[in-house]
Amino acid sequence: MTYNGKRALELLRIGSGRADARFRDGQEEAIRHLVEGRGRLLVVQKTGWGKSFVYFIATKLLRESGSGPALLISPLLALMRNQIAAAERMGVRAATINSDNQEEWTNVEAALALDEVDILLISPERLANERFNAEVLAGIAGRISMLVIDEAHCISDWGHDFRPHYRLLERIVRTLPANLRLLATTATANNRVMDDLAAVLGPNLEMSRGDLNRPSLALQTMRLPSQAERLAWLAAQLATLPGHGIIYTLTVRDAGLVADWLSSRGFNVEAYTGDTGERRVELEQALLNNEVKALVATTALGMGFDKPDLAFVIHYQTPGSVVAYYQQVGRAGRALDAAYGVLLSGREEADINDYFIRSAFPTPDEVAEVIAALEAAPEGLSVPALMGKVNIRKGRIDQTINLLSLESPAPIAKQDSKWQLTAASLSDSFWARAERLTELRRQEQCQMQEYVDLPAGHMEFLIRALDGDPGSVAAPVLPPLPSDLDPALVRDAIAFLRRTSLPIEPRKRWPTGGMPKYGTKGNIPEELRAQPGKVLCVWGDAAWGSLVREGKYHHHRFADELVTACVKLVREWGPQPFPEWVSCVPSLRHPELVPDFAQRLAAALGVPFHSVLRKADHRPEQKTMANSIQQARNIDGSLIVDALPDDCRGPVLLVDDMVDSRWTLTVSAWLLRTHGSGVVWPLALAETGHD
Repeated sequence: MTYNGKRALELLRIGSGRADARFRDGQEEAIRHLVEGRGRLLVVQKTGWGKSFVYFIATKLLRESGSGPALLISPLLALMRNQIAAAERMGVRAATINSDNQEEWTNVEAALALDEVDILLISPERLANERFNAEVLAGIAGRISMLVIDEAHCISDWGHDFRPHYRLLERIVRTLPANLRLLATTATANNRVMDDLAAVLGPNLEMSRGDLNRPSLALQTMRLPSQAERLAWLAAQLATLPGHGIIYTLTVRDAGLVADWLSSRGFNVEAYTGDTGERRVELEQALLNNEVKALVATTALGMGFDKPDLAFVIHYQTPGSVVAYYQQVGRAGRALDAAYGVLLSGREEADINDYFIRSAFPTPDEVAEVIAALEAAPEGLSVPALMGKVNIRKGRIDQTINLLSLESPAPIAKQDSKWQLTAASLSDSFWARAERLTELRRQEQCQMQEYVDLPAGHMEFLIRALDGDPGSVAAPVLPPLPSDLDPALVRDAIAFLRRTSLPIEPRKRWPTGGMPKYGTKGNIPEELRAQPGKVLCVWGDAAWGSLVREGKYHHHRFADELVTACVKLVREWGPQPFPEWVSCVPSLRHPELVPDFAQRLAAALGVPFHSVLRKADHRPEQKTMANSIQQARNIDGSLIVDALPDDCRGPVLLVDDMVDSRWTLTVSAWLLRTHGSGVVWPLALAETGHD
């Protein structure tokens, strides 16, 4: 069809809200390429260049000429919200079908049937949904005028945000008509990722690649090993930094920790993570409106979030790759002459990134366990049923199933809610790919540590790592931020870390299949449940966690400081009715460790201690049980309560050293309540595991 340049420019000005707007280098050429149907196109342009203008203007021009709707594959709900708002500004009727808007599905599907949707936005996971494919996609497949794959680096075998369901696109692309318009966009792709994309999206994929330099960004790095040092630095700098920004953390837990600390110092900040749920839109808008100083975020706030005047992006820990870092830091300074991009490096980041790398693929043993369990159940197994058959945690089971089901041919397939084996075997290429990608991720991790150690030349380093030309990089406009620390602030941060406690949510249901030896299943009656409890710290953390570890494995006695800390925690917590006695979870491996601590805690609280729970037999350690059902089964029948003394009828503080699955505390509380104790308040020294 014929390209209408005058109309394209008009749409750009409507969409941008600027009467004098002009196309950036490459934008109009990309739109013309798509409208005229010149073939498949990959656009690699830095964040803020305006990739969404390309596909929305192309969509509008195609629709005005009588073509069918476009289909946009987008990875994040936050990104979809921004994209829909941008589309509507230029009169493009955009709609989405995703897990957060089920109440709108009927209306969206009706609008699609009436050809009242110009572009439909979906996640790659939606392509694996049988209902969507049969009832929605099948109805519009023959009319689709253009397929847009946003954040296309996710297709790559190892882009910075590996999403297994993006692999479905490879199969879909192979079946597309040769003349169907296809646009893939990304801000960050080195040569290796671009080669992957060419292999998947070809043949004859044309590439449009722009300049990677971000002249407005003043980049710097500093090593501040302890969390207390980084918290102190953030509090000091946030008081003087102009504007508003994002502080990135590697984990959900740290996002909450940093936000709580900065809030305690009087800063208006909020945590934004995958757990934020319904508040996401509200928090995104608060940052856009400069109503918060910063959002403390995981990568849940990332691709597609567009605040042109973002004045700083600070990383609390080092991300795992240059591609990830460039994408995130590139949110800052899009419409400002100068902005800060500061990376703080802490000692825990190596463990966190190692964990992410190790857990990216299932192990051969995990795959063998899952396949053996399915082999023994020809009728198939649901995920909860699998959890009862294999000693693998649920997240790993889900991941194993996802990856195996996305192989071609796939060795497993889903029938209703159950997974079954197919006639296909898992190809050796699966393991070769996993090994190759794991090694690549290790190399990327090392590359980021090189970046951390740079005294200067940060932008040049990033551009070279992304296979760009660093020739146009000039010195940053802004001076580096100071790296010195206020000792008083560091002390305050340590005190903050030490007074922070975490909740223990009571379990309300027995595991799937119940607890046969105790004769329980279904819901746990409310009067027999544990109350909401508290845990002092995270195992090995910067506050009390290292002291808990030393006490358990080196000194074989918990320090008096931990007793004092727990007394303070209980007093500030103030559970009502307040505990009238203290008991503890027994252990055959460390028979004196927890009772000794609980006895000292009881004395400090001024209440009696009674050791009324005992172990019936030896069981494997709970930490060797990988999922909730296995952990529950490991406790089933292992704990016994004899008749309670008369002074054990009131509310009780139930003490353990570690909490993970909560099944030990759940069973202990149930036994105490069934034997006549008052309400049970769990208290643990440390919680384990990654979030």
